[in-house]
Amino acid sequence: MRKARFSKLVVSFIILANCVFTAAALFVFLRTGAEPTALIAAWFAFTTGELAALAGLRHSENKSRTDKEDGA
Repeated sequence: MRKARFSKLVVSFIILANCVFTAAALFVFLRTGAEPTALIAAWFAFTTGELAALAGLRHSENKSRTDKEDGA
């Protein structure tokens, strides 16, 4: 149960961080008139990768738990 709570916290933090980053990128665009395209692409690639890794861990844990229950 504790791991599920931690992963929900991580997902919530990543969503919040994406919102803050988007607001900051819009502010930079407003002030300079230049869009930081490479930074935006890198940021969202990083956060998407982190969420995919978390989902993969959860999937493998659930699969191993199911395999243990089937074998027992």
